[in-house]
Amino acid sequence: MPHAPAPTRPAWVLAMLGGLLASANAADEPASTAFFETKIRPVLVEHCAKCHGAAIAAPKGGLRVDTRDDVRRGGDSGPGVVPGKPDESLLLQAIERTGDVAPMPPKTKLPAAVVADFRAWIAHGANDPRTPDAAKPAPATADADWWSLRPLTRPEIPNAGRDAGRNPIDAFLRVRLDAKGLKPVAEADRRTLIRRVTHDLTGLPPTPDEVAAFVADADPTAYERLVDRLLASPRYGERWARHWLDVIHFADTHGLEHDQLRPNAWRYRDYVIASFNRDVSWGRFIREQIAADALYPDQPSLTAALGFLGAGPYDRSAAGTAPKNFEYLDRDDLVTQTMSAFVSTTVNCARCHAHKFDPIPQEDYFALQAVFAGVGKGDVAFDEDDEVGRRRRTAKALLAAAETGQGAVLLRPEHQAHVIAWEQTRVPVAWRTMDAEVFTSSDGSVLERRPDGSILATGTRPDKDVTTLTLTTPMRRITGLRLEVLADDSLPAHGPGRADNGNFHLSEVAAQVFQPGADKPRSLHFRRATADWNQDQWTIAHAIDGDPATAWGVSPKLGESHHAVFELDAPLDLEPGAKLVVVLKQSHGRGHLLGRFKVSAADAPGDSLIAIPEPARTALETAPEKRTEAQRVALAAAVLRAVAESDLARLPAAVKVYAASNSAENERGIVAITTPRVIRVLRRGDLDAPGPEAAPGALSAVSSLKGRFDQVARDDEAGRRVALAEWLADDRNPLTWRSIANRVWQYHFGRGLSDAPGDFGRMGDPPSHPELLDWLAVELRDGGSMKRLHRLICTSEAYRRASAHRDDAEAVDPGDRLVWRMSRRRLEAEEFRDAVLAVSGRLDDQAGGPGSAQFKTLPGIQVTPKLDYETFDWDTPGAARRSIYRIVWRGMPDPLFDALDFPDATLMTPVRGFSASPLQALALLNNPFVLRFSAHFAARVEAVGKTTDDHVRAAFRLALLREPSTDELAAFGKLADVHSLAAVCRLLFNSNEFLFVD
Repeated sequence: MPHAPAPTRPAWVLAMLGGLLASANAADEPASTAFFETKIRPVLVEHCAKCHGAAIAAPKGGLRVDTRDDVRRGGDSGPGVVPGKPDESLLLQAIERTGDVAPMPPKTKLPAAVVADFRAWIAHGANDPRTPDAAKPAPATADADWWSLRPLTRPEIPNAGRDAGRNPIDAFLRVRLDAKGLKPVAEADRRTLIRRVTHDLTGLPPTPDEVAAFVADADPTAYERLVDRLLASPRYGERWARHWLDVIHFADTHGLEHDQLRPNAWRYRDYVIASFNRDVSWGRFIREQIAADALYPDQPSLTAALGFLGAGPYDRSAAGTAPKNFEYLDRDDLVTQTMSAFVSTTVNCARCHAHKFDPIPQEDYFALQAVFAGVGKGDVAFDEDDEVGRRRRTAKALLAAAETGQGAVLLRPEHQAHVIAWEQTRVPVAWRTMDAEVFTSSDGSVLERRPDGSILATGTRPDKDVTTLTLTTPMRRITGLRLEVLADDSLPAHGPGRADNGNFHLSEVAAQVFQPGADKPRSLHFRRATADWNQDQWTIAHAIDGDPATAWGVSPKLGESHHAVFELDAPLDLEPGAKLVVVLKQSHGRGHLLGRFKVSAADAPGDSLIAIPEPARTALETAPEKRTEAQRVALAAAVLRAVAESDLARLPAAVKVYAASNSAENERGIVAITTPRVIRVLRRGDLDAPGPEAAPGALSAVSSLKGRFDQVARDDEAGRRVALAEWLADDRNPLTWRSIANRVWQYHFGRGLSDAPGDFGRMGDPPSHPELLDWLAVELRDGGSMKRLHRLICTSEAYRRASAHRDDAEAVDPGDRLVWRMSRRRLEAEEFRDAVLAVSGRLDDQAGGPGSAQFKTLPGIQVTPKLDYETFDWDTPGAARRSIYRIVWRGMPDPLFDALDFPDATLMTPVRGFSASPLQALALLNNPFVLRFSAHFAARVEAVGKTTDDHVRAAFRLALLREPSTDELAAFGKLADVHSLAAVCRLLFNSNEFLFVD
């Protein structure tokens, strides 16, 4: 057995060993460098650095031991080491466990000899050969010259004259291959090529007919036409969207302790698929995901893009118990996701201290936190149709003008035309009080009938209540109801509600009619509701929206009577003896109940049935030519409010996407953030050690762009996100374009030109071909088309090479960094599942919409359910949709996908892991999904031909896209005869030839 290679030793260890060889006695001198390296530094590294080194959390007591200056500077209590003065050195006190400082190490005392060494070392001057920069970033001038931060310019294509007409990618690669004397392998055969590029661009295998047609096509442009066809397929977006969802750790559930489904998250997934299929430019793609609402207000359909901001996990339990810490960690995840995904930067390493390796100060990290200081996660409503959105904005603007009495808007000619038409056709409304035969309270309020027919609530004031009224009237036709809420001296603050301030919250109003002799009541529906006064964001429309979380209120106009009118969607004809039941639901709690109220009915045309406030009523009683401007405004406000509400009622309901916004609905209700939170630079990342306020910004190390967004107003939440979106998408930002060009290359070749796609800093991997990476980045930046970049890569000689091994090339370039051959790869989990569905003839092509739950759901202890993947029925509708449309549950993965290295959706995954284990083979042979679709595959091939050989040949053609050899035909035929054709199909699904793409 060959010997394992010796572990790589740090440079300082090698230097130490060299020093020992040079002077064996030097280690005995406490002032020598050898003494520090052999007796002091190992203790600092092994023991002290565990609590005081470079960690994500803040070092204890503010003390760091990474560098000479850190040790001498000390922490919160004072200097750690004072050269020549052991008794004043707090580090020694901690080691000796004397004084008031915390002991170090915290659990066990170091041996007496080690303590004596530290005392002698300090007494002799505390020689520490480490420079102040030993573990800190290089100076800014040097950092600015780091490869990823250099300005991005288009490199010259090597040997452009000699290689005229050659794909530029191959020209760049050829320089390195020639320098190493390497000749690349030949082009792959056509069957291999079509399978490779079809899987690569669509995530699905080609059909046997497609393979046969391509192999037989003698046209020199046949391959280019194939690539173009695949890029035009809607399957392309489904394939490449999944790559992006990996990068941003998107899933359909919260994750963490309360792993709850996000029923509206799927709209972001569909947005990403559509964006790739439409070939949206990368700059536009960035802008939409960060600030679509602000940058493209006329396209509300793009609100789905903000699902990017809500893609990561959400700790629901922390949101309720520790909001300050929760908000900080939630923003940290968002900052980390944004910067890792778009600019391949580990900015989160600077949340407790300046980045140890890259030029990112702590101030940069908190500047990015400040960008997102005005958003919260939850469901965000929007219009999928942009024209509907335009009409909704127009109606809302008119409604706002009516609510606030904006005369300049209300008195415009086009609006006055509505007022004049309404007044000319208006019929005076005669409201008749309905008799309350029965009136009950669900929760114990005492209800009293007053002489005027109103009801007064007294006695115990419950938290919530449902008041039910059984009403009669001599009227034979009703078109609307009026609810009067009346002020009364017996109510708190004179009412009209029972809350301490006199307000109420009417959550829902419902009505039914009981006609004589009918077997059951008939529910009534309201077309419109208007009120003489609406509390801000608590309008009368909320009382008929079917949502118990919304309600009508009248603050601040308390201590006054008000009324609301509910227009029926169709006139109601009442038979003699008919009874009307009206239910008034007050479910908001804290005693926000109706105090005194009365219900009336009227029979008048619908347009006349609107609530008229007293100023508007006065205007109506005044001749039009004698009205004051205030009266004209009051009347216009009443009429146009109804017009706007009618327009809004006719629009289709808004849809929702799980995202982050300054107004989102989550478990805490509708979270509206009017002003961004103040973000402060936290000393050592400690929430209890706030420093100066952080202004919104990005990375100061990108010299071509401003690091702070000074142009954004302090309270402009959307402006902060716009500024970041523009910073990220700027043509001068070298990180952005290198990042995405590298990712695209990685997904085509199995590894990036830089092998660390999530970290372009000093701990990452410099690119193997920096000029090629820059050329690709500029090509994408200036050309704008992702599909064009795919086409360039897929039509290159490098991409079309065979994956054959060659000893001579392997000896020179064992990792294939020079791309002398194509790398073989295993199908990803989704590709395997989708290929099984396609080959078995069961793939469901339904695109878009809510995700498919490919599991059974059982109740859990709290909100997190239990998932049963084993007994799921794979023949249920939707079960055979593409894997991109399955529900990804963050904390409870599908066992089959888990075995095939599907990423943990709590983490961002720039590169998927690869494992090979017996568990995978067992899963591919015995998983219920594989068993079921092996049976479907067998049924498909049984319909081809009559003999077992016919069936085996058909199975090979469908699964492996080739004919079986004579030996294979015999062996698989015997397997079919003995163990069934389904066993043959299952074995093909588990074969390397099916699982791997050459």
